[in-house]
Amino acid sequence: MISRVTTQTQMRQAQSNLQTNLARMAQLQERASSLKAIERPSDDPAKAADSLAVRTDQRAVAQYSRNAENGSSWLTTANDALANTTDILNQVRDLTVQGANDGSLSPAAKEAIAVRLDGLKQDLLGQANSSYLGRTVFAGNSDAGVAFTVDPITQQATFNGAPGSTVARRIDSDTTVKVDVDGGVVFGNGPTSVFALIDQISTALRGTATTPPSNIGHFLTEVDARMKTVLTAQADVGVRQGQIQKAGETLVKQKGALEAQRSSIEDVDLGQAILDLKLQEVTYQSALAVTAKVLQPTLMDFLR
Repeated sequence: MISRVTTQTQMRQAQSNLQTNLARMAQLQERASSLKAIERPSDDPAKAADSLAVRTDQRAVAQYSRNAENGSSWLTTANDALANTTDILNQVRDLTVQGANDGSLSPAAKEAIAVRLDGLKQDLLGQANSSYLGRTVFAGNSDAGVAFTVDPITQQATFNGAPGSTVARRIDSDTTVKVDVDGGVVFGNGPTSVFALIDQISTALRGTATTPPSNIGHFLTEVDARMKTVLTAQADVGVRQGQIQKAGETLVKQKGALEAQRSSIEDVDLGQAILDLKLQEVTYQSALAVTAKVLQPTLMDFLR
């Protein structure tokens, strides 16, 4: 059976086709203006899901990058402090060697060496209390503010770090890197600390009311042991710095790859967008022209 086609049917069909072309042109105009392939999830649900997944990965990589940058700064602070500590201990060793020459030193000269050692102890304490962004790099998660405090009466340095606590930064989904240094291991604690060692050398040079000055040569072994501990800690920091630096380079590459992936999903090529829009404009103008030629209204169209 052949259905009857009237002028009204043709006009409704033509109007529907024109509206479809016009909607398509509006969509292409919006795309050319925003240069976005997906304005709303309903435009392409599959691409929208891919876009969300890529953006999630981008946020994770951005956080890992911030972690790596922060961790690198922690380790740089610790490395500088350990390097300065090594220099101070070298001076302590030189003064100990100098002070061990009892026969050529007067009491005034020994006192001068002891005063210099006292100053180096304060310098060493400053390095042991080095901090980054208000947090000490040698006391783990301690909230004491400083890694070591000195008793004003006994002059004994006490380590404030919590045993076994560490500060770590996650640099990818499976890897964390320790960014602090255990000050209790490097500098010691209380009567076994490097600060107590310097006090003992100074006391031996000066003597006390009941004990005359004594030769300080035997302290060289302990000073050398302390220097070895510091150098070992510095080497360990260097290894961790290298790990974070390598991770940072990898994260930069991942960031670029993810941005390219996101762009391929979400962004539109400007040249292609303009070309598609122009083609659609031509299509729409042609449809208007054809419709105007074929469906010319007559007097009957206005009569009921």
